Amino acid sequence: MSRPVRPARRTEKITYAVRDVVLWAEEAAAAGREILYLNIGDPNLFDFETPPHIVEATCAALRANKNGYAPSSGIREAREAIERDNARKGISGIVHTFVTTGSSEAIDLAMAALVDPGDNVLLPSPGYPLYPAVMARFGGEARPYALDEASGWQPDLESIRRGIDERTKALVVINPNNPTGSVTGPEVLRELIAIALEHDLVLFSDEIYDRLVFEPGSFTATASLSSEAKIITLHGLSKVFVAPGFRLGWASISGPADELGDYCEAIRKLERARLSANHPEQYAVAPALDGPMDFLAGVVGKLRARRDLVVERLNEAPGISCVAPQGAFYAFPKIEVPISDVEFCRKVVRETGVVIVPGSGFGALAGAGHFRLVFLPREDVLARALDRIVEVARALV
Repeated sequence: MSRPVRPARRTEKITYAVRDVVLWAEEAAAAGREILYLNIGDPNLFDFETPPHIVEATCAALRANKNGYAPSSGIREAREAIERDNARKGISGIVHTFVTTGSSEAIDLAMAALVDPGDNVLLPSPGYPLYPAVMARFGGEARPYALDEASGWQPDLESIRRGIDERTKALVVINPNNPTGSVTGPEVLRELIAIALEHDLVLFSDEIYDRLVFEPGSFTATASLSSEAKIITLHGLSKVFVAPGFRLGWASISGPADELGDYCEAIRKLERARLSANHPEQYAVAPALDGPMDFLAGVVGKLRARRDLVVERLNEAPGISCVAPQGAFYAFPKIEVPISDVEFCRKVVRETGVVIVPGSGFGALAGAGHFRLVFLPREDVLARALDRIVEVARALV
């Protein structure tokens, strides 16, 4: 007798708030509303384009028939360019660099090689929802630590220390942060490194937005501050280089080689088991990292103007306040209304067509009572969206 297929229990707790809200948007569209998407950080959906030299490098690889499998860790040209870029940022002592299908796969492989069922990893809250989803797959515990809104969403060091026990394997920092846009400076990063060293933790430093900062010189690569800590630096082409569809990311592991050898070999086993990352796109890595960066001035200039518009409008609105993001292209406003963040966002989407994401989708500690919006759209579109959000909030206060 046939029965329904029972899905694995590990899938029960997997959610991804950024895309889950699309179901509400579909309802609003069916009701005839104009949909303004402020939920997904995809710059190519708006007035941002992949730099031509990056596109041409990929096209040249395609024409040259670089269309077979790549080496499992990535082509030599890409890995060497990544390590040159790391050196320019002050990162030394790299033990292993590997290229992946988006930085998401780098996170996946590095966690899979590290975490056994019952282990825990400290994750920022608010933080990128991919990390707890990955932990759920591997039977590990996603243990949140707080980011402090009153200090500009900086990591709460005491919250981190309270979360560490004998099963803690790693500490994750996202800098600049998604969803808050906060930038963690060198003083706090040194404190995080000290905690990692004291408790022998692997420190994941997700730096995918590192060049999208609004104060020049405000970003510091975590691994540039220590040659003793075991640090995984994560990056890719998707955000800074405006190529999320390339699905091309990477990770570099730095620290004491004698203590990282077995771990790196475990990652290499996983790399080989999945064959390789996208091949032609890997030929864009060296042109991206070694080539012209003049396009960034225009990208950051547009983002800064749009950030300013969002922060000004929301801080003038009843029931809403917003810490100014210092990097990336997200804002994480606080709402003081008599309904939950999920109900507020559902109401905004269904009644106005503006798609925003509940803050609770980004972590348990500091997410509730907030929402995330993406400020990638042009100012005229953002202004219309903000008008609608403010209208809903005003009616509730």
